[in-house]
Amino acid sequence: MALLKAREPTILVLEPDAADELHQYISFPVYTTAPTQDAVSRKAALTQKVDLAATFGGDGTILRASSLFSRALSVPPIVSFSMGTLGFLGEWKFAEYKRAFREVYMSGAGAGDRSQILETGSFLDGNDVQLDGPQDIASTATGGPVGWSSIRGKSLGKTRGARVLLRHRLKVAVDMSDHKSGLHATTAMDPPIIHAMNEIIIHRGATPHLAHIAIFIGGRFLTEAVADGMIISTPTGSTAYSLSSGGSIIHPLVDSICLTPICPRSLSFRPLILPASTQITLRLSEKNRGREVDVSIDGMRQTE
Repeated sequence: MALLKAREPTILVLEPDAADELHQYISFPVYTTAPTQDAVSRKAALTQKVDLAATFGGDGTILRASSLFSRALSVPPIVSFSMGTLGFLGEWKFAEYKRAFREVYMSGAGAGDRSQILETGSFLDGNDVQLDGPQDIASTATGGPVGWSSIRGKSLGKTRGARVLLRHRLKVAVDMSDHKSGLHATTAMDPPIIHAMNEIIIHRGATPHLAHIAIFIGGRFLTEAVADGMIISTPTGSTAYSLSSGGSIIHPLVDSICLTPICPRSLSFRPLILPASTQITLRLSEKNRGREVDVSIDGMRQTE
């Protein structure tokens, strides 16, 4: 569910399934995206309209809300109510909903207060996943807020602040062209930028062979991993699949990025914690015996 800022009363925008289920029980109009819109158009419409998002569920619900803005430079503030099985990201219990929304409205903090994203990086040819590091926390060069930020509100004056935790997102470009056959992305066909809140996973999938993945850090070759796959996670995602694969738990205020192998063949390849500004490129090696690997971003498998 999302809350829309308007000149008149607050407007509710629901996910299509939730709107179909709940509209008969609500005495005022609710809105949703058009069923005829494709996924990209729906996300663009939400990016333009939504000022505040509210989630009711577990950590997966928060990731779902974040994914609706995966092509946007930033995510609107999310008020999360923990009602699921995991609660790493949930800040509020549902019984506290009145206090939560009161603090949101009284602070006056809105989408216009979001920090800008520093756009950097380029694309590489071949079967690559390229990461430019967490982008939701502005770098010191931009003078933007970092970590817990007291966003100045408007409703009660400039001295009123809303306590907002700015979490990392990874800026990702996935190039699925086949450089072995001479096919590669041109300038006009550059892969779209996708932002991930949790993690990016490359996995061997159904093939019985281990994946051979060449790893580049800052454009320089680091090593070639032979493993079931690789995980690149934000501090937020460090408590998910990365943790199960032996990665470290990273506090969300630590400006970093975690590179974790999944069941590596070599015992010497351990998880790495790198600076948040590090550019990481993962490329399928020519030694890879499988024809393809699975790529998922925040749990969503990339098919195109």
